Amino acid sequence: MELGVITDGISRDFEHALKVLTEAGLDHAELQFVWENEVGDHSEEEIGRIKSLADQYSVRISCISRHNFAGLPVMDTEIGDAVYETHMDGLRRCIRMAKAVGAPLVRTMSFRKEMILFGGNGAQDWIVSQGAWDRFLKLMEAPVRLAEDEEMTLVVETGNNSMITSGYLGRKFVDAMGSERLRILWDIPNTMYCTDIPYPDAYDEIKDIIGHIHIKDAIADIARATVEFQPLGKGDVAPYLDDIVGALKRDGYSGGISYESVYRPEDGTFEDGFRASVGKFKEVFG
Repeated sequence: MELGVITDGISRDFEHALKVLTEAGLDHAELQFVWENEVGDHSEEEIGRIKSLADQYSVRISCISRHNFAGLPVMDTEIGDAVYETHMDGLRRCIRMAKAVGAPLVRTMSFRKEMILFGGNGAQDWIVSQGAWDRFLKLMEAPVRLAEDEEMTLVVETGNNSMITSGYLGRKFVDAMGSERLRILWDIPNTMYCTDIPYPDAYDEIKDIIGHIHIKDAIADIARATVEFQPLGKGDVAPYLDDIVGALKRDGYSGGISYESVYRPEDGTFEDGFRASVGKFKEVFG
């Protein structure tokens, strides 16, 4: 498994982030925000500098992770409208950047969550968001087709406020799209906030279509709509870590796992949070 970190969780100063992650014994970097810009908004000169710095520190870029299609309402978004095309343009720029820096994956999100997509015995008439799932699949056709045309693998993240929130929905989505260029970016605690059980339930659904993994830890109180991030191994993910890692190794997973450094200790920094968790990250997944 290729262990890395989303670099802006350490610092948006890319060289500083590279120094910290390599000193910690990691050799893969996932890019989301670098310097002042989100990926997809960098100039050719800046992309060249990113590539040069990564090469200097012997770090491979695992994924280009822009928030493409995040938060867009499926029922109010039209193919070809200004907002949709803005996100398609962002995806095109991310694919170009991925090729320039040698990244094998580009992330996209999956619009905004409609809470109840399926139902029966009357539920379909009262509380199901009728047509939302089919409309979502239609909206995702162009991004997937673009990835196919560009020979780039698109990874769709399991988001906690998106249409793909669970292993089950990830499997249903990939099967419906039927593309070899489409995989799931499994953000484990995100799916837990949507009550998914990461192992064995979610894992068994998506084990053969995982393209990339995000790991962090948190304590969630869903009834109070509250999340508090924790050092890795100190939150809700902890009881599942050993089983997940055992299954990944058993099944020969050799893709990327990025630590998502979003925990910040009181009176500390996100870099402090990274340092508090990277040892556990390497111990568990190494």
